[in-house]
Amino acid sequence: MAKGAYLGEFEHIVLLAVLRLGEGAYGAAIRAEIERVTDRFSTIGAVHATLERLEQKGLVSSRIGEPTAERGGKAKRHFKIESAGLAALKDVRMTLERLHAGLSLR
Repeated sequence: MAKGAYLGEFEHIVLLAVLRLGEGAYGAAIRAEIERVTDRFSTIGAVHATLERLEQKGLVSSRIGEPTAERGGKAKRHFKIESAGLAALKDVRMTLERLHAGLSLR
């Protein structure tokens, strides 16, 4: 991975949540998935800021869905992981596995 392209911890978590949710990946669902899986609270603002940063890095893309009545006519912004995002996740995983190799975490 190029210098400056490394994932921060929360970026890593958000990317994994986007991947887990697939077609259902939008801000509130991503925040809820992070909380459900990690038991870690995050604000919707932090999730959106991270998603924007990931999109600028080319790791995710977004599209605006159709407006819905339940949201008062507002549309959801859906996110999709891109091939660069998958590659970044694989790089992080391989790095962590190499660092953990042979260690005892007692």
